[in-house]
Amino acid sequence: PLSAQNVSDVFDPGIGQSLQSWQDPDLPKVRANCRNPAPALTIPPLSPQLIPEPPVLTTTAIAGVIEEGLRWETVWSWGGNNADGLIATEDGGIIFANNDASNIIKLNLDGSAEIIYENTNTSGAVSRSKNGDLFVLNRGLNSSIDRLEPERHIFADKYQGDPLDCVSGIMNDLAADNLGGVYFTVSGAGLYYANAHGVVEKYGDDTVVATNGIILSPDEETLYVTNAGTVVAFDVQDNGALTNQRIFASLSRGGGDGMAVDAEGRVYVPTGGFADDSVDVFAADGSYLGNIPGVPGLHGVAFSGEDKRYLYAIVLNNNFTFAAAHRIIRIPMLAQGYLGRAK
Repeated sequence: PLSAQNVSDVFDPGIGQSLQSWQDPDLPKVRANCRNPAPALTIPPLSPQLIPEPPVLTTTAIAGVIEEGLRWETVWSWGGNNADGLIATEDGGIIFANNDASNIIKLNLDGSAEIIYENTNTSGAVSRSKNGDLFVLNRGLNSSIDRLEPERHIFADKYQGDPLDCVSGIMNDLAADNLGGVYFTVSGAGLYYANAHGVVEKYGDDTVVATNGIILSPDEETLYVTNAGTVVAFDVQDNGALTNQRIFASLSRGGGDGMAVDAEGRVYVPTGGFADDSVDVFAADGSYLGNIPGVPGLHGVAFSGEDKRYLYAIVLNNNFTFAAAHRIIRIPMLAQGYLGRAK
């Protein structure tokens, strides 16, 4: 590893070191050469607003999923902006992308952490396929999907001949499949698939634009995508193409961010708006099973820990600016995460 420490404070949080593409003052120079540019994305400046940490509520039992009376525990905390896109490791740890510091961090079961990749261009999420390939989604100018393992290179950075920056959105989340391809979301633009050759196609109708979290079912026959307070499902074809768009579920509190699936095919979705605060649980047929309460800023969940019996979540506390209270939390589960893939 590049570095390994037991205390998270030794890590450079990278505050202000990296910009997402839509924040970069050089973006107009890239867009000037776009052949088919989408309208430029505009987001009002966000004011720093530290959210007081509320008490963590106890759970209500969900049959086969979680017991009553449990609380989340903090397993790591750090400064820096917008760590995201967490997945499990085979030894029960987690890997996540660190946006501002442009690196990938592994958090081990014993609480130690190590930077395993650097210079990732404002990385936003990671995904490992059933085949073992590791991918990262990069949010910086000249956005791309990079393959990190088994060898590191740019995997996809064009759509219809233009740079991905030309689609005018926020690169958000990704899910690698067993065909060698990667599904990814661009908030404000939609849902995309880069096949094994890195050729990108867009899927979904014009209602599928507020995309964020994305995950495949355990059998990889269904793709789930969050979209403006709903989860949209697609059937996955043998070549990775998507058909049969439909509403899978509506979230109890709106929003929707990085999802997880368990061994039974249940789907776990952060809900609560811009800063999600809890996790909705749905059966594989889309029926609502219940909600796991959390804290404001909870976004992105994944199963890991010993035997994948813990649900982990990232908490962002400060409106994505001057972050002061980033945490990784976890809670014990009755349900077991899917063992056939990292997430």
